[in-house]
Amino acid sequence: MNRFCSALLFVACVVAAPLPAAAQSSVQVGTLTCNLAPSVGLIVGSRQRMTCTFSKANGFRESYRGTVTRIGLDVGFTAGGRMVWGVWSKTQGPRRRALAGTYVGASADIAFGLGVGANALIGGNNRSIALQPVSVSGQVGVNLALGVAGLRLQ
Repeated sequence: MNRFCSALLFVACVVAAPLPAAAQSSVQVGTLTCNLAPSVGLIVGSRQRMTCTFSKANGFRESYRGTVTRIGLDVGFTAGGRMVWGVWSKTQGPRRRALAGTYVGASADIAFGLGVGANALIGGNNRSIALQPVSVSGQVGVNLALGVAGLRLQ
Protein backbone atom coordinates (compact mmCIF):
# COMPACT_ATOMS: atom_id res chain seq x y z
CA MET A 1 0.00 0.00 0.00
CA ASN A 2 2.88 2.40 0.76
CA ARG A 3 4.32 1.88 -2.74
CA PHE A 4 0.90 2.48 -4.22
CA CYS A 5 0.45 5.76 -2.29
CA SER A 6 3.96 6.87 -3.28
CA ALA A 7 3.25 6.12 -6.94
CA LEU A 8 -0.03 8.04 -6.77
CA LEU A 9 1.68 11.05 -5.16
CA PHE A 10 4.36 10.97 -7.89
CA VAL A 11 1.70 10.91 -10.65
CA ALA A 12 -0.19 13.80 -9.03
CA CYS A 13 3.02 15.87 -8.86
CA VAL A 14 3.84 15.14 -12.50
CA VAL A 15 0.33 16.12 -13.56
CA ALA A 16 0.49 19.34 -11.53
CA ALA A 17 3.91 20.34 -12.96
CA PRO A 18 3.87 23.07 -15.65
CA LEU A 19 3.71 21.86 -19.22
CA PRO A 20 6.99 22.74 -20.97
CA ALA A 21 5.32 24.29 -24.03
CA ALA A 22 3.15 26.53 -21.88
CA ALA A 23 6.06 27.70 -19.76
CA GLN A 24 8.31 28.57 -22.71
CA SER A 25 6.18 30.58 -25.11
CA SER A 26 2.83 31.41 -23.49
CA VAL A 27 1.29 33.95 -21.15
CA GLN A 28 -1.39 33.40 -18.53
CA VAL A 29 -4.61 34.97 -19.81
CA GLY A 30 -7.02 34.03 -17.01
CA THR A 31 -8.50 31.16 -15.01
CA LEU A 32 -11.06 28.47 -15.80
CA THR A 33 -13.22 27.32 -12.88
CA CYS A 34 -15.37 24.23 -13.39
CA ASN A 35 -18.05 22.67 -11.23
CA LEU A 36 -17.98 18.91 -11.73
CA ALA A 37 -21.11 16.75 -11.80
CA PRO A 38 -21.25 13.42 -9.92
CA SER A 39 -19.52 10.52 -11.70
CA VAL A 40 -19.07 6.76 -11.53
CA GLY A 41 -15.75 5.15 -12.52
CA LEU A 42 -16.15 2.29 -14.98
CA ILE A 43 -12.79 0.57 -14.23
CA VAL A 44 -11.16 1.46 -17.58
CA GLY A 45 -12.61 4.94 -17.88
CA SER A 46 -15.25 7.49 -16.95
CA ARG A 47 -17.17 10.47 -18.26
CA GLN A 48 -18.02 13.54 -16.18
CA ARG A 49 -20.02 16.65 -17.12
CA MET A 50 -19.14 20.15 -15.92
CA THR A 51 -20.11 23.81 -16.13
CA CYS A 52 -17.24 26.29 -16.36
CA THR A 53 -16.51 30.00 -16.18
CA PHE A 54 -13.46 31.48 -17.91
CA SER A 55 -12.37 34.66 -16.12
CA LYS A 56 -10.04 36.63 -18.38
CA ALA A 57 -7.26 38.76 -16.92
CA ASN A 58 -9.19 41.89 -18.04
CA GLY A 59 -12.23 40.86 -15.93
CA PHE A 60 -14.40 39.63 -18.81
CA ARG A 61 -16.13 36.25 -18.23
CA GLU A 62 -17.30 33.49 -20.58
CA SER A 63 -19.42 30.44 -19.74
CA TYR A 64 -18.72 26.95 -21.08
CA ARG A 65 -20.20 23.48 -20.76
CA GLY A 66 -17.83 20.57 -20.84
CA THR A 67 -17.27 16.86 -20.54
CA VAL A 68 -14.11 15.26 -19.20
CA THR A 69 -13.42 11.66 -20.26
CA ARG A 70 -10.73 9.55 -18.63
CA ILE A 71 -9.09 6.43 -20.05
CA GLY A 72 -7.04 4.35 -17.63
CA LEU A 73 -7.74 3.09 -14.14
CA ASP A 74 -10.94 4.66 -12.77
CA VAL A 75 -12.78 2.91 -9.96
CA GLY A 76 -15.41 4.32 -7.58
CA PHE A 77 -17.78 7.29 -7.48
CA THR A 78 -17.70 11.00 -6.68
CA ALA A 79 -20.47 13.39 -5.70
CA GLY A 80 -18.96 16.15 -7.85
CA GLY A 81 -16.45 18.85 -7.03
CA ARG A 82 -14.56 21.86 -8.36
CA MET A 83 -11.44 22.26 -10.52
CA VAL A 84 -9.52 25.49 -11.20
CA TRP A 85 -6.99 25.84 -14.03
CA GLY A 86 -4.67 28.65 -15.04
CA VAL A 87 -5.29 29.34 -18.75
CA TRP A 88 -2.16 29.90 -20.85
CA SER A 89 -2.20 31.06 -24.46
CA LYS A 90 0.36 31.82 -27.16
CA THR A 91 -1.27 35.22 -27.59
CA GLN A 92 -1.86 37.88 -24.92
CA GLY A 93 -5.59 38.23 -25.58
CA PRO A 94 -7.18 35.10 -27.04
CA ARG A 95 -10.23 35.80 -29.18
CA ARG A 96 -13.73 35.33 -27.82
CA ARG A 97 -14.76 31.68 -27.24
CA ALA A 98 -11.14 30.58 -27.86
CA LEU A 99 -11.35 27.92 -25.13
CA ALA A 100 -14.00 25.96 -27.02
CA GLY A 101 -12.52 22.74 -28.36
CA THR A 102 -10.87 19.50 -27.35
CA TYR A 103 -8.02 19.10 -24.83
CA VAL A 104 -5.87 16.10 -23.88
CA GLY A 105 -3.41 15.44 -21.07
CA ALA A 106 -2.64 13.56 -17.86
CA SER A 107 -5.05 13.01 -14.98
CA ALA A 108 -4.83 11.78 -11.37
CA ASP A 109 -7.60 11.76 -8.73
CA ILE A 110 -8.06 10.04 -5.37
CA ALA A 111 -10.95 10.31 -2.91
CA PHE A 112 -11.79 8.51 0.32
CA GLY A 113 -14.42 10.82 1.77
CA LEU A 114 -12.75 14.09 0.74
CA GLY A 115 -10.49 13.85 -2.29
CA VAL A 116 -8.01 15.67 -4.50
CA GLY A 117 -6.95 15.49 -8.11
CA ALA A 118 -5.20 17.33 -10.90
CA ASN A 119 -5.41 17.42 -14.70
CA ALA A 120 -2.90 19.17 -17.01
CA LEU A 121 -4.33 19.62 -20.53
CA ILE A 122 -3.43 21.12 -23.92
CA GLY A 123 -5.88 21.93 -26.73
CA GLY A 124 -8.47 24.47 -27.73
CA ASN A 125 -7.97 26.68 -30.75
CA ASN A 126 -5.25 24.96 -32.84
CA ARG A 127 -3.81 23.41 -29.65
CA SER A 128 -2.76 26.93 -28.58
CA ILE A 129 -4.30 26.81 -25.08
CA ALA A 130 -2.79 25.05 -22.05
CA LEU A 131 -4.75 24.41 -18.85
CA GLN A 132 -2.47 24.19 -15.79
CA PRO A 133 -3.88 23.15 -12.41
CA VAL A 134 -4.05 26.21 -10.13
CA SER A 135 -5.48 24.14 -7.31
CA VAL A 136 -6.20 20.47 -7.13
CA SER A 137 -9.81 19.53 -7.53
CA GLY A 138 -11.98 19.20 -4.46
CA GLN A 139 -14.40 16.28 -4.53
CA VAL A 140 -16.33 13.99 -2.21
CA GLY A 141 -16.60 10.24 -2.75
CA VAL A 142 -14.62 7.02 -2.96
CA ASN A 143 -12.59 6.99 -6.17
CA LEU A 144 -9.19 6.30 -7.71
CA ALA A 145 -8.40 7.50 -11.23
CA LEU A 146 -5.07 7.56 -13.11
CA GLY A 147 -4.63 7.93 -16.83
CA VAL A 148 -5.17 10.09 -19.86
CA ALA A 149 -7.89 12.75 -19.77
CA GLY A 150 -9.78 14.36 -22.60
CA LEU A 151 -11.82 17.54 -22.10
CA ARG A 152 -14.33 18.98 -24.55
CA LEU A 153 -15.49 22.57 -23.92
CA GLN A 154 -18.46 24.12 -25.74
